[in-house]
Amino acid sequence: MEMTNRSYHNPSILHVEFSPLSDYMEENDTNSTAGERNSFSCVQVRIPQELFLALGIISLVENILVVLAIFKNRNLHSPMYYFICCLAVSDMLVSVSNVVETICMLLNEHGLLDVHPAMLRHLDNIIDVMICSSVVSSLSFLCTIAADRYITIFYALRYHSIMTTQRAVTIIVVVWLASIISSILFIVYHTDNAVIVCLVTFFCLTLVFNAVLYLHMFLLAHLHSRRIVAFNKSRRQSTSMKGAITLTILLGVFILCWGPFFLHLILILTCPTSPFCNCFFKNFNLFLILIICNSLIDPLIYAYRSQELRKTLQELVLCAWCLGV
Repeated sequence: MEMTNRSYHNPSILHVEFSPLSDYMEENDTNSTAGERNSFSCVQVRIPQELFLALGIISLVENILVVLAIFKNRNLHSPMYYFICCLAVSDMLVSVSNVVETICMLLNEHGLLDVHPAMLRHLDNIIDVMICSSVVSSLSFLCTIAADRYITIFYALRYHSIMTTQRAVTIIVVVWLASIISSILFIVYHTDNAVIVCLVTFFCLTLVFNAVLYLHMFLLAHLHSRRIVAFNKSRRQSTSMKGAITLTILLGVFILCWGPFFLHLILILTCPTSPFCNCFFKNFNLFLILIICNSLIDPLIYAYRSQELRKTLQELVLCAWCLGV
């Protein structure tokens, strides 16, 4: 099942494809930045493979730095940062699969790669499982991080007894196992529309879950801000307000980056032959860019806002620069 389809296919079946290597090798469809008009007078924007490669490499480096920083700094060895680390690993799966796929396409484009179709199909399946696992695990860890922030705000005194390291590890193992197993099932039954329904439903549930938690936290932060005005005290209330605004931004970025992709899935179910939907399908590359950009933005939002983590990241970058010199 190839869900990141960079070469357009009939969307009436579930080839909402993550990885188009086999079809790309057959069609040798080279991307360019120029838009082209199709028979329905809609513009199809072509994205250069080099842009996919550049974004994938930057995202990969960012998330590797986050993982290394969390392992290096013992002050970051807590459930919250374990979840951030897992989110970074999820984003790394997208980056690695994107880089490998794009390199194969560029090599084929320049006549430097001649691989047997069966091997390409196996590579397709591996990339599909990686990206599908990343989608499911990313959504799951977004919910986990939101729940962790929620417990931190509403059950601050009991947080360490509720979110123990053992429970955090259990949650992480369950999420990864569920992500891998569901991804394999999605690949095996990719021709069934039920797979799309499951993905869209999971996305919507994730959206509702995060929205409810963020709204509750924002309302609490607003109440605290009113108390600050009335009593002119409590630094903690000010921090809560800042955290609520940050979580609102996180939700907005999440919807912006993933929304078009899941709208694409919904349209496959509702109007696979409509000319309007046809135009929408032909610009799927733009949605892929947004997904990759989400992998770029996640480290900035979740990790770089932490002063402790930011300091460790600066030390890692400085160390790498000194070794390079």
